[in-house]
Amino acid sequence: MVSICFYLHVHQPLRINKFSIFDIGSEKDYFDEKKNKFYLERICRKSYIPTNKILLDLIKKYNFKVSFSITGILMEQLEKYAPHALKSFQDLVNTGNVEIIGETYYHSLAWVYSREEFKKQVKMQEKKIKEVFNLKPKIFRNTELIYNNEMGKVVESLGYKAALTEGTEKVLGWRSPCFLYKAKGSNLKLLLKHYKLSDDIAFRFSTPYWKEYPLTADKYSKWINGINGNGEIVNLFMDYETFGEHQWRETGIFEFLKHFPSEVLKHPDNNFILPSEAIKRLKPVGTLDVPNIISWADLERDLSAWTGNKMQKTAIKEVYSLENDILRTKNKKIIEIWRKLQTADHFYYMCTKWFADGDIHKYFNPYESPYDAFINYMNIINDLKEKIKRGEEMKISKKLAKNYLANTPEENLFWCSDGRVFKNLKELLTGLREMSKDTFNFHVNRYKNDFSNWIRDVIGDKKLAEDLMKARTKNAATKIVSTRIRTLEKFA
Repeated sequence: MVSICFYLHVHQPLRINKFSIFDIGSEKDYFDEKKNKFYLERICRKSYIPTNKILLDLIKKYNFKVSFSITGILMEQLEKYAPHALKSFQDLVNTGNVEIIGETYYHSLAWVYSREEFKKQVKMQEKKIKEVFNLKPKIFRNTELIYNNEMGKVVESLGYKAALTEGTEKVLGWRSPCFLYKAKGSNLKLLLKHYKLSDDIAFRFSTPYWKEYPLTADKYSKWINGINGNGEIVNLFMDYETFGEHQWRETGIFEFLKHFPSEVLKHPDNNFILPSEAIKRLKPVGTLDVPNIISWADLERDLSAWTGNKMQKTAIKEVYSLENDILRTKNKKIIEIWRKLQTADHFYYMCTKWFADGDIHKYFNPYESPYDAFINYMNIINDLKEKIKRGEEMKISKKLAKNYLANTPEENLFWCSDGRVFKNLKELLTGLREMSKDTFNFHVNRYKNDFSNWIRDVIGDKKLAEDLMKARTKNAATKIVSTRIRTLEKFA
């Protein structure tokens, strides 16, 4: 008996604006709303809407089962630009034949660079899934199926029962991906992608020089039937955009999908299964040791699609090095921007390697070259640093503003020649307005400026002290102190 676990990853990043070095400090938006709306509407029209319709029909006809992971950043875009498309996903989930898989909210590489940020994004994603689909995910998939032993322990501690990852020979050796495995060091179950069968659809389906071209549902189902007696589960994992976008309607991909379940179910031992059902029905046949990180990307199945060159490493290092400074701002908008800049796609656009499946690096890529992607991204990172710096200066100003406006100690009061006593700037302002010209000239003349000296040495406001040093009349001094107090009150 062979169960088919059909999983689709649904994600679109936020493309960033063209951002030159001259835009740094300009308050220009980082994200290109017009372009993001265009791409999302296009992919909903070409892929999500028609594919969801087909899946709904397949569920009704064949009790078909499918699982999705939908990134939080995509759900936000669907809510904003295509609520009808989001509803079509909700309609699928409401059939009971669709499972939603947990992941990182921003499709980030946080597991590799910040464990705390990883945990936060996983919890954010859980909250969003609950809000949109009223579900709590039991199964986890990390960005691009990135996984290692340590991640298995952390994911289990977050309440997950199983994780999806790549069925690469690097960790399987002679073993088959067509069985359930247990993670080393935890009780987490592992469902492994059958990458050959998955990639036949995702990458090779419309390739005319492929020896199996054209791929039909009948031919494909026979390959699956061949696993009977040699495996228990076939995990077909791929990007949802495979249907209608990576593989256009004209390739016959929709017709393939429509006939796929009926052809598979012609074999009496075949069925479709959800990941949560699989881990209940099947027993692990062994423990899988994954000491080094693997992924489902490219021929290497590692991190090189995002960290393969110096540009990528520099960009990733820069964005994650800002973590403490970003979180310290407690500015929700800046923290959100920082997280959106973690999306793995930004680094994928900087990739310079091209292999047999290299064309995927160019897909939906808004840049003419990886170098353009890097320069544009780093300009935004430098602008974000400026924002953080200005925020820190603002906080310092707020703290100092309170000090500048506070009362001075008794021993540091300003004793005016007309008998008045000033203990703070507001009292000095009142005194300046009311004192006579002679009194002012006693304290401010060619030999001294008592008000400026007191403010510098006691109040500590060097800027106001410097400005007052230039004032030679009572009216000028009054205006300077009044303006400064209004400014300080905005910060205090």
